[in-house]
Amino acid sequence: MMRVAIVDDEPLARLAVKARLARHADLELVAEYGDGDTAAAGLAAIRPDLVFVDVEMPGKNGLDMLAALPRATRPLAILLTAHDTFAVRAFDLAALDYLLKPVDDDRLDDALDRARTAMSRLRPAAPPTWTRSFTVRAGTRTVIVDAAAVERIEADGDYATLHAGGKTYLVREPLQELARRLDPARFQRVHRSSIVRLDVVAELRALTNRDAMLRLRDGTLLRASRTYMPALTQALALHTHP
Repeated sequence: MMRVAIVDDEPLARLAVKARLARHADLELVAEYGDGDTAAAGLAAIRPDLVFVDVEMPGKNGLDMLAALPRATRPLAILLTAHDTFAVRAFDLAALDYLLKPVDDDRLDDALDRARTAMSRLRPAAPPTWTRSFTVRAGTRTVIVDAAAVERIEADGDYATLHAGGKTYLVREPLQELARRLDPARFQRVHRSSIVRLDVVAELRALTNRDAMLRLRDGTLLRASRTYMPALTQALALHTHP
């Protein structure tokens, strides 16, 4: 569970971030502050893992507030700002990302994924237990679908569709949650809306915008976003040449 705090002088802005964070079961909101001075003292005491910080606030601004915290105990930070002119100093303070207001849901999800990755490197963790099967409803029946039989998974709003053996199954879980529970040595997210099993990829063709087109063994074509290409190409190389 990642412990999160919010620092923003606008109550409505804090409420908007809280509403988005509530969609993530692995996040716990532990504090919120309306000014930099109060936040500096509070964060030093509660020491959250991650803090969302409004850059422009009356009094001590968000960057000054972060700079005032001891480097050794400074939480991971995602900045909230109406402008991108603070980017250089933000990264000097090791901020993970900055989000332009009004905050976009997809950009926030990407920033949270970066925070999770950073947290996994900072704290020792038990060996992960990857999902081996899915329990899904098929009409009046409950069906167990072996993860090893799933060729690809596609986002369907707050749900996901499994494609396995020519059949489709609806899972009551968003794609981003499934991506964290699947073995990355066997499955890789290739787009915001899709995950593929590595051994069904037959061809990868680079596109001019640094995206790629994947052809699966059954002929299905999927677009791979450049955001996920580095991890995908590395995983494919390891899968082909262990």
